[in-house]
Parts: sequence; structure tokens; C-alpha cells
Amino acid sequence: MKCIFCDSEETKVIDKRPTEDSGVNRRRRECVKCEKRFTTYERIDDGNISTAKIKKRDGSIVNFEKDKITNAIYKAAESVGGKNQKEAERLSNKVIEAINSKFKGKTPAVEAVQDIVEKILIEEGHAKTAKAYILYREKHKKIRETKSTLVDVQNTISNYLERKDWKVKENSNEAFSFSGLVQYAAGAVMKNYNLNEMYGGSIAEAHKKGYMHIHDLSQGVIGYCAGWSLKNLITMGFGGVPNKVDCKAAKHMNTLVHQMVNYIGCLQMEFAGAQAFSSVDTLLAPFIKTDNMKFKQVKQCMQQLVFSLNIPSRWGCQYPFSNLTFDWKVPEDMKEEKAIVGGKEQDFTYGECQKEMDMLNRAFIEVMLEGDAKGAVFTFPIPTYNLT
Repeated sequence: MKCIFCDSEETKVIDKRPTEDSGVNRRRRECVKCEKRFTTYERIDDGNISTAKIKKRDGSIVNFEKDKITNAIYKAAESVGGKNQKEAERLSNKVIEAINSKFKGKTPAVEAVQDIVEKILIEEGHAKTAKAYILYREKHKKIRETKSTLVDVQNTISNYLERKDWKVKENSNEAFSFSGLVQYAAGAVMKNYNLNEMYGGSIAEAHKKGYMHIHDLSQGVIGYCAGWSLKNLITMGFGGVPNKVDCKAAKHMNTLVHQMVNYIGCLQMEFAGAQAFSSVDTLLAPFIKTDNMKFKQVKQCMQQLVFSLNIPSRWGCQYPFSNLTFDWKVPEDMKEEKAIVGGKEQDFTYGECQKEMDMLNRAFIEVMLEGDAKGAVFTFPIPTYNLT
């Protein structure tokens, strides 16, 4: 297109808008030589383009516009010092020829056309321009990926408050609450981040299109479940976290029960699933023996344990997901082991505490069977018994 001021052939499009006539485009042009600007109204002419349409990344089909290829080539050349509009047009004609040859009237995708542009630039000896074009594509790919991780805050909050999204009720342990809203909103951000940064590519695409479902995406950066050493807690106490309160090894069962609850509650914040202690009855039985506890006292401690594990103290107004394993009988490998109370070895072994284990198991089962004040079943802890 000639400049209307100086007749130079080197002009570039700086803005384009559609008109009421779908076959005409309004283009704002700038002369490379005199730098003056003018407006043209141009009727779309596919010329030697055998395909009149192109498929965008979102799947929509739109009109094929050769000028977009010409402008992209010119801008890439301009970024490395080139200013030859005619050469950009010549190269875009080469691209059209390649498209015609490859697709033969079929609708090409944007990415396929851009691949052809790269190929033509390299074949025609424009390596620097090709590199600039490739970098341009990569930059815009990153921009698109960044946009894909953005979350619509307005819709996210509305979806929760109005319960429009099925995921609001996805977890039966999570209450509809402000804490639940915070978890839902933060989870939406984490889901997008994890999907695009941890998985990406074909896996992310398959999840987005519903070909597969990745569960618990909002917690993708943390571990799932974990089992912890109750013996270590009994021996060392609860501590070791910077700027948090440290507790010495418990000397009495009621203290140990609270440490167990705190331990599970704290670690639950760093995991998506259950937190577990094993050999609970074996390791707690010596506390009954040293304090000569009565059944009523033991049951009181089990009530403290169970009720405290059912306090909403996890994000989303949830109870900590807890699992406790009971041995029922002292394991063979622990029978001759010195029992530990208050962080110190006692003058008796775990094998000598079977009577106390039986008392603790009876108390725990009674508490679980009785339920809460209304007789409702406790959600946690989930008990597991070793029978073999």
C-alpha cells in the first residue's frame, strides 16, 4: 500500500477494525519513510489463498487474513533491524503457497500456520527474523498460559456463597462457613497453579476437557497421608517447631492425649489426607500402670481424645483426618521392650501391660459406641485393629 503523502511503498498497519460491511476492513497505516499516518478501507480479497478460514486456539473458525501474516513477519524483521515491507509481503506470499500445498482448501489451525511461517523464514535465509518470530510466539504462549491460571474472583466467591458449584459439597467433612469459603477460594487458585505448573501439557488439557479427573488438585503441592511415631512423641515430647511452644514428654495419660491431638492437628495442616498413630493401646497402657488408673479415669481420657479430635480445627472448618491403630495384643517384637513413660524407660516391659491394654480398648470402644451428646457417630478417629 502506497503512502498518500510520499508515495513510499513501505507502510505498515498499526490498527485494524471491522466495518458494517463484513467484507471491508478499516486499517490505520503508518508510512515507514515519512512516519505519517492515514486510514484506508480495504475489501477482503483472498487472492490466491485456497482456504478462506482458519481455526483459532479456542476452536472457533474465523476468516483467514493474509495481512496478519505479513504484519507478523514485518514486526519480527523490524525487531532485528529490518524495514522492508515488500520483502515481508513476498515472504507472506510464500507462506500462502505452502499453506495451499499442505492443506488444499482445508481449514488450518493457527499453530500450523505459524509453523509454516517459521519454516519459510528459515528457508528464505532470514534466520534472525525467524528467531525473533519464534521468541515472539514463545512469549505469547507464556502470556496465554499465565492467563489460564488466573481465577475469576467474583465468580469464585459467588459460586460458593450461592452454592452453584458441585465442589462446594465435594467434601462431606467440610462445613459451609467463612472458613470453607476461604478454603474454596484459595483452592481455586492452587488448582489452577498445580494443573498448569505441575502437570501442564496434555495432562492439563485432558483434565480441562473432562477426559480424566485429577482429584484434590488444590492440595497438589503437599503430601497425601502420613503415619507418625507415637513412641517418639512419648519419648521426646511435642516440639521442634520454630517460634512455637515446646512440650516435654508427658508423664500422665491425660497430658499425652492432648499432645496426640495437638500433634495430629498441627501436621494435618501440611497434608491432604489422614494422619495416623500406630500401637496406640500398647504404648498408652504403661501410663495406666504407673498411675494405677481406674477404668473411669481411663474412659475419661479416651473421651478427651475422641471429642478433641472432632473439633473443627482444619482449613474449611473440618475435623483433622485422624487414624488410630490398636494392637489388641502386645506385638511379639515389643513384649520384652522396656515401657516408656515421661520420656524414661520403666522397670517393666510392654508385655506386662496386657491388662491395662484391655482396659484402654474397652474404654475406647465404649466411647465410640456411645457417640456424642446426641448419640451421633463420631467421624474421627478412624480406628484400625491388628487381629493377626
